Amino acid sequence: MARVHRVAAVASVLVALYLLTLFSLVPVPFVDPSVSEQILPIVPWWILVSFGSYSLWCLGWGLFTFRDCPEAYCELLKEINDAKNDLRTRGVSVD
Repeated sequence: MARVHRVAAVASVLVALYLLTLFSLVPVPFVDPSVSEQILPIVPWWILVSFGSYSLWCLGWGLFTFRDCPEAYCELLKEINDAKNDLRTRGVSVD
């Protein structure tokens, strides 16, 4: 089973359980029903905010640990100059 299938299966089960508890078809153990009625509608927003925070943290960490690649920079400049020279030989004005 591919990873996407596992994630979809787990997400489907969690959404089904959430909807069953949201509509009070399955009681939440050890929680007063009035408390669960106040907390359960907020859970999707809490998950969305948590996912956004995690995504921003991962993006920031990736930027913080980004390494420069001087070899790739020199190779890219060489390819750009080669492309410009090729276009000049074909009569295209570059620069």
